[in-house]
Amino acid sequence: MKLRAEWIHEEAQASGPRRVWLGVLLAASWLYGGAAALHRAWYERGPGKRTRLPCRVVSVGNLGVGGSGKTPTTAWIAAGLRARGHRVAIASRGYGGAIGDDVHVVSDGRHVHGRFESSGDEPMWLAARAPGVPVVVGRRRDRVGWHAVAAFDTHVLVLDDGFQHHRLERDVDLVAFHGGAGLGNGQVLPRGPLRERFSALSRADAIMVVDGPLSDDEAERIRDAAGTAPWFEVERPARHLRPLAGGTNQPVSLLGGRSVGLLTGIARPAAFRASLEALGALVAVERTFPDHHVFVPGDVADLHAEADLWLTTEKDAGKIPPAWVGTADVRVLVLDTEVTDGSAFLDWLEGKLRARPHGHDSTIF
Repeated sequence: MKLRAEWIHEEAQASGPRRVWLGVLLAASWLYGGAAALHRAWYERGPGKRTRLPCRVVSVGNLGVGGSGKTPTTAWIAAGLRARGHRVAIASRGYGGAIGDDVHVVSDGRHVHGRFESSGDEPMWLAARAPGVPVVVGRRRDRVGWHAVAAFDTHVLVLDDGFQHHRLERDVDLVAFHGGAGLGNGQVLPRGPLRERFSALSRADAIMVVDGPLSDDEAERIRDAAGTAPWFEVERPARHLRPLAGGTNQPVSLLGGRSVGLLTGIARPAAFRASLEALGALVAVERTFPDHHVFVPGDVADLHAEADLWLTTEKDAGKIPPAWVGTADVRVLVLDTEVTDGSAFLDWLEGKLRARPHGHDSTIF
């Protein structure tokens, strides 16, 4: 495989001290990968270790760290199932929030009750992009699930970032890969970006390729591990630009040839930059922060002195009060999420859920 050859080439070309350091990281990756495999096996094979909820459970996760498009895909699936008449709720870990082991309702499907400081930025985004769908947050997704069933009579629980949450039994496991991010060097943390070994993909019911395509080598490696699991494509075309302070939306065509600044705190700022450049923008300056960053006024001070127009993401926009940016022109790039042939995908998903009846009400599907 080309990816494996590139690792060997990298180590062969490294200096002595760097080669030693790479060797240490590789050994640590073997240990991490082994521990991750044991953790999965402990819950999958140990009797009574996994919680079975009285509802169907769909997980949207990934194999690596960082953004893969799983959260927009989660919102699309939840909204799509709701549109077909199912009682749906979303369960999120709430990264960046401060709820601890508590269960917190970010949205009851009618009103948003959460704040990003306590709930995290992604649950707030999910509440906005899946209207009518309750969003419940907690570190223990089994407890979140029980709350969703009790409070909202949930028939389908959609887990955002659930592939490594082994405590909860799932009916369908969807694994997302971002076309721009790919597989990195294909190794497990800390030597590479993967949370688990590729063998974990044998548990995937389907592969979701977001903003693809993947390279031929990456696609081949995923297919080898995932076997006969079907593949579905997810696209996120730009919809419009929204002023941070509110007002009239503008077409993305105005970015053509414009010099802009990039302001964001996401896992893959390079992917956001690529999206802007694909729209014709010329990124002249960047202020990038770690994923789930909690902005403070100093982060956005004096923006006007560096660029006439700044672009940020929907997830970041909810954490930047317009008053903080002063006179700077900051706009939000709003993206759509579209599963290619979405009706066929939802047909397939409903079929998988019907094939696995369980719980107190087998007539849900």
